[in-house]
Amino acid sequence: MASKLRTCFMCWNLNSFNCVNHLNGNNRVLRVSFPASCKMRHRTTFSAQHKKQRIKPSTEVGLRHNQDEDDESDISLNNDDSVDNSNDTTAPLSININGAEQAEQLSGRQLEDLLDMIKNAEKNILLLNEARVHALEDLERILAEKEALQGEISVLETRLAETDARIKVATQEKIHVEHLEEQLEKLRNELAQKESIEARYAELHDLQNGDLNDANPQSHNDSIQSLNAELNSLRGENASLKSAIESFKTQLSDVKDNDKRLVVLEKERSSLESALKELESKLSISQDDVSKISTLTDECKDLWDKVENLQSLLDKATEQADQAVNVLQQNQDLQRKVDKLEASLEEANVYKLSSDKLQKYNELMQQKIKLLEDRLQKSDGEINSYVQLYQQSVKEFQDTLATLKEESKKRALEEPVEDMPWEFWSQLLLLIDGWILEKKISVDEASLLREKVWKRDRRISDTYVACKEKSEEEVISAFLGLLSSTTSPGLHVIHIAAEMAPVAKVGGLGDVVSGLSKALLKKGHLVEIVLPKYDCMQYDRVSNLRALDVLIDSYFDRQLYQNKIWVGTIEGLPVYFIEPHHPDKFFWRGNFYGEHDDFRRFSFFSRAALEFLLQAGKKPDIIHCHDWQTAFIAPLYWDIYAPKGFNSARICFTCHNFEYQGTASASELESCGLESHHLNRSDRMQDNSAHDRVNSVKGGIVFSNIVTTVSPTYAQEVRTAEGGHGLHSTLSAHSKKFIGIINGIDTDAWNPATDAFLSVQYNAADLQGKAENKQALRRSLGLSSADVRRPLVGCITRLVPQKGVHLIRHAIYLTLELGGQFVLLGSSPVPHIQKEFEGIANHFQSHDQIRLILKYDESLSHSIYAASDMFIIPSIFEPCGLTQMISMRYGAIPIVRKTGGLNDSVFDVDDDTIPSQFRNGFTFVNADEQGLNGALVRAFNLFKNNPESWKQLVQKDMNIDFSWESSAEQYEELYLKSVSRARAAKRVLN
Repeated sequence: MASKLRTCFMCWNLNSFNCVNHLNGNNRVLRVSFPASCKMRHRTTFSAQHKKQRIKPSTEVGLRHNQDEDDESDISLNNDDSVDNSNDTTAPLSININGAEQAEQLSGRQLEDLLDMIKNAEKNILLLNEARVHALEDLERILAEKEALQGEISVLETRLAETDARIKVATQEKIHVEHLEEQLEKLRNELAQKESIEARYAELHDLQNGDLNDANPQSHNDSIQSLNAELNSLRGENASLKSAIESFKTQLSDVKDNDKRLVVLEKERSSLESALKELESKLSISQDDVSKISTLTDECKDLWDKVENLQSLLDKATEQADQAVNVLQQNQDLQRKVDKLEASLEEANVYKLSSDKLQKYNELMQQKIKLLEDRLQKSDGEINSYVQLYQQSVKEFQDTLATLKEESKKRALEEPVEDMPWEFWSQLLLLIDGWILEKKISVDEASLLREKVWKRDRRISDTYVACKEKSEEEVISAFLGLLSSTTSPGLHVIHIAAEMAPVAKVGGLGDVVSGLSKALLKKGHLVEIVLPKYDCMQYDRVSNLRALDVLIDSYFDRQLYQNKIWVGTIEGLPVYFIEPHHPDKFFWRGNFYGEHDDFRRFSFFSRAALEFLLQAGKKPDIIHCHDWQTAFIAPLYWDIYAPKGFNSARICFTCHNFEYQGTASASELESCGLESHHLNRSDRMQDNSAHDRVNSVKGGIVFSNIVTTVSPTYAQEVRTAEGGHGLHSTLSAHSKKFIGIINGIDTDAWNPATDAFLSVQYNAADLQGKAENKQALRRSLGLSSADVRRPLVGCITRLVPQKGVHLIRHAIYLTLELGGQFVLLGSSPVPHIQKEFEGIANHFQSHDQIRLILKYDESLSHSIYAASDMFIIPSIFEPCGLTQMISMRYGAIPIVRKTGGLNDSVFDVDDDTIPSQFRNGFTFVNADEQGLNGALVRAFNLFKNNPESWKQLVQKDMNIDFSWESSAEQYEELYLKSVSRARAAKRVLN
């Protein structure tokens, strides 16, 4: 219902909106008002023009935080409190505009009245929307309470049943105890009888000792023996009776305890019955509330019917307003054209005056020439004077020539140095940053020196070379002597990332950071990278690594922690490494990712990186953060650092894979200084699936000025519920700043003509080297070399479900059936997948056509690319993918599923809808075995049956430009547009 509402009412001047509800026979008038700052969901051209004067777009000047405003409503019970606008002098005149001529008659006062009515209509419509939301929330709350009460009743009934069962058991036990007591009484009687018998035997024993000494000895002995036997039996029976009595006593004590528990259970039962009665009373009350809510819902529907009636009036008024605005715009355009014509007329008058002056000057010169000719004719002396003047002119020419030579030398000094590698300039930048952090030069001096390095100034390079053997103080003094006001020719871009090839690479992110940075550097931009200092980095690939003599304090967990800053160059790029001095040793774990506290590790790094940029006095134009690990940069920048004056940059966020989003409990944001209650909202960082959690990728999308992903097709896929992994609605809401730019590859690192990992280098014009690399790989892996023309299928991947592992497994066996060879390089972090492929590898261990290497080997990967005839990439989804580009660079024809970046870079050779010059591989649509079968069989048929066409396809693929050049141009354009919009907005504000 709310989505149908427009932005303004043009026919009524609604200072308030009255809704009469009939409850219990009484009329009640609800009068509501709304703040003037409320924003409507849909804007017409008319309202949007006025809104732009009041609200800055978040993508131009950064996202600012709005204070939450409480909507207030006043309820009046006075039945006579209706509004009559018939005599209101401020009410606008009725407007009926049927064309441009009538629209011109609108006065400024009427336009102001229209704007007032728009605002009032906005207030009333939004209030109705808010009232409906509150009513629905109350209904949901009552239903939730009802469900909770019902659950409690069920629990109490269960406990009551359990109590009844316990009472029954206790009753049975009591009966059993009574029976035991009767048996005990019998045993006591028998015991008394036994004691009398024992007394008798005691008397007999006395007789044995004395009284019967005179009796017959033989009969006496027989009597004694029989009595002893009878006595022993009685003693044994007596002992058993005593043990039985003890056991009965124990059972009796247990029964007494059961009686006590029975009393407690009966009390608990009575309390549960009372609680049950209370809950039943609450349930009846809640049912009454539900009935009231249903009544309110019916009333709310009536209100919306009234709003829809008003909507029809609004539509008519909006059309009239649009016509009026169009006419006004036409008038403004005409006025601007008139102004231009007047300016052109003034310029023409100026040119005319200049032309008159020039004509007079020519006439004057002609008169002078005539006088000179007369003088030449008159006297030879005057000729000599002209000769002297000529000599003076020659001298002036020589002076001018010397001046030009001096200026040429100066210009030569000012021209950029082209023969120095970028690593030289990166070292200079790192040296200057070290000085400023160590407080040896000022921020302004460092900024000027950076600009000279940025421009590749010859004087600063000559000074640095000349001062190499001098002390640091002398070098600083020499550099400061070069300072002069300069302007930088390009942008200052800083990448903050968790990976960078080749020193810290897990996936394609590392390749993107280094490849894009190099391409931007070649375009004349200043590019720097900030990384965590992992303990598992390849430090042998870092040049001139050193620690700065300074520690940067950053906030975390309500205290300050020190960070050591390291600097170095990687393939000519200046890189800063941040080493936290935190007791948890965040980046000394032996792994880049996969730790239980990754959310804390990278939120700490993001805060420390921004603190370093602030302390270093850097003023970048663009801060480019990547994936969820550094998506924290965007909210941290706008919430914490922009208010401190560090606000020169626009934020660009690139998500390389939306499957990984970095979610955690909202309270964990507090550790890095962000306010969870401020950010855990649906329009900010709140996770779309779990409202008690925050999502760092969502924060990067919401708070960044530019949002990109790694291919156009993937950008479309993630806008769907299936591909967006819960963020499709957020991406749709921010679609204006979201774009997909396909990645490139580092064509210097991936070049078969210069690749040092290969046995033989080769190029598209000479493919003999590719055949030799194929034979070399077969020898090294123990594959058969009997058939040179047997096709080799390669696959280099991480064995995860995303990559279509079931199709890779199927491709191994299908390749064997088709008469080919298969080589797989890769491993899996998923244990059961790794175990499965280990079984396949063991099965083919001694086979001469199949080989599986379940690890990652950089040099072997280059050899497989060069040796393969085909390359299989059956991904379920693939944001971009670099494998297909590298394989084509090395002449291996890709066989891919049409998804993500694969769909943007590989086009089927049999697809007639694609121009022939772009067809470069084999594709299939469905992620099943049938789809893969069709593509792989077609590739084998072309390879075996038409070698010449296959060779032409290989050469075409090797000549495709997959460098970062075109992708960097798109990023450069995005950067420049964002920076120019921000600067324009600042000029407007100033």
